[in-house]
Amino acid sequence: MTQNLGDIRLFVEAASLGSLSAAGRKMGLSPAASSARLVKLEAALNTRLFERTTRRLRLTAEGAMYLAHCQQALDALDDAQAALQAGRSAVSGKLRIAATSDFGRNVLQGWLEEFNRLHPQITLALILGDAVANLVQDDLDLAIRFGVPQNSSMVARPLAFNRRLLCASPAYVAAHGMPQEPADLERLDCIVLSSATGMANEWRFERAGRQETFVVPPARARETNDGAVAREWAINGHGIVMKSIWDIGADLQAGRLQLLLPQWRTPEAPVHVFYQRTRYMAPRVRALLDFLVERFEQASLTLEGLLGEHLASR
Repeated sequence: MTQNLGDIRLFVEAASLGSLSAAGRKMGLSPAASSARLVKLEAALNTRLFERTTRRLRLTAEGAMYLAHCQQALDALDDAQAALQAGRSAVSGKLRIAATSDFGRNVLQGWLEEFNRLHPQITLALILGDAVANLVQDDLDLAIRFGVPQNSSMVARPLAFNRRLLCASPAYVAAHGMPQEPADLERLDCIVLSSATGMANEWRFERAGRQETFVVPPARARETNDGAVAREWAINGHGIVMKSIWDIGADLQAGRLQLLLPQWRTPEAPVHVFYQRTRYMAPRVRALLDFLVERFEQASLTLEGLLGEHLASR
């Protein structure tokens, strides 16, 4: 990489600016030298990185993939240089974090504000959505997700317990009654999450070795691809929903939601943080990871206590 590091920086700048000549000017290169460098890089990779038009450069699919890796590599090199110059005490640069919509808004956003006060030289980018993020393609530093990791190409570090719970508003329960068995859910209105992979309408329960599965009828389900919307629908009395304790902890405490079938457990879905499997971790990423580990430990104790109170009251 050291032999063509300048070519790679030129490629990244050209992709960012949409112009090879503009990237060359920024790096002090003539148009001819810029073009020659890009041709050399494409020849070395045996891959066409740009579709060239008279007005603008457009990344090829291969170029877009290569760009994500190049940006991460250059960020790591820049961080390493900054860390050496600052005696590894400076934490700066841009951090891109992905999380589910509900958790991101209700919990993570506040934590990140606190982290930014501790490290004001950090610039944050928070990407929220319930679809599984691709760290490389989406140019992310960290992603926080609930559930067992499926992709072994990334490091998946467990952060905290996570119990998924069935809940509804007190007004809805008062109007429709409290279910005692999973089969009782058939008569209730259900709210489910949907995604490109389909509707998450299979709810599994276990109690004292007994297992039950309830499949929400798709035709009757109120569905959304946004977890925050699903929670708000439940609070507003539109039906019952399966949510993480991390999403509804504040709502349980405030009485906006109450638990249904509290003695029935659902499959475990622990909180994980995902990051790239690299030998070098940027100081800003390490600082955030350490911060999140501490915050999750503290918050887990609070949520476990809250959950215990609600289960004991049933």
